[in-house]
Amino acid sequence: MGAVGPSGAEPLESSGLVGVPDELQRLWTPHRMVYIADTHQPDERDCPFCHATEYPDEQSLIVHRGSSAYVLLNLYPYNNGHLLVCPYRHISTYDEANAEEVAEIGELTQIAMRVLTGAMGCHGFNIGMNQGQIAGAGIAAHLHQHIVPRWAADANFFPIIAKTKSLPQLLGDVRDRLASAWPEP
Repeated sequence: MGAVGPSGAEPLESSGLVGVPDELQRLWTPHRMVYIADTHQPDERDCPFCHATEYPDEQSLIVHRGSSAYVLLNLYPYNNGHLLVCPYRHISTYDEANAEEVAEIGELTQIAMRVLTGAMGCHGFNIGMNQGQIAGAGIAAHLHQHIVPRWAADANFFPIIAKTKSLPQLLGDVRDRLASAWPEP
């Protein structure tokens, strides 16, 4: 064992522990283990997107309900305001969506972009769908489109590059802000 440092703890360099200190900052998020460890792909009985609509909007983070699709905040966002557009129907891929669902997903995506720009001042977006578990869909069984707002000074988007992920606003606060900014039909 090595010498004890000023904090009373042994410095990593002299501890004999595996690893070399690096410049990475670590933000511990143990609550994500539930999401990471669960590799189960839900069916209609336990699908979080199917069940989200059974709860009050504030509880399920729903921003807007349409006729065949709805908009909610991502529980594990890449950025503040990361929205998902989901059809109510439990379908897994875009080619299974009917014409009404495709049209409303597109319309809600456009409205979401306007709302995010007005309410949060974002400068751009990443929009996309991961089709299937092999393509990166965390919940591959229920179609959902990601709308991720971006900012010009958004240097903290990729933790691998920026080495830290920070979300400066709580999900409930963002949901309330976006829901109140959503235009009435």
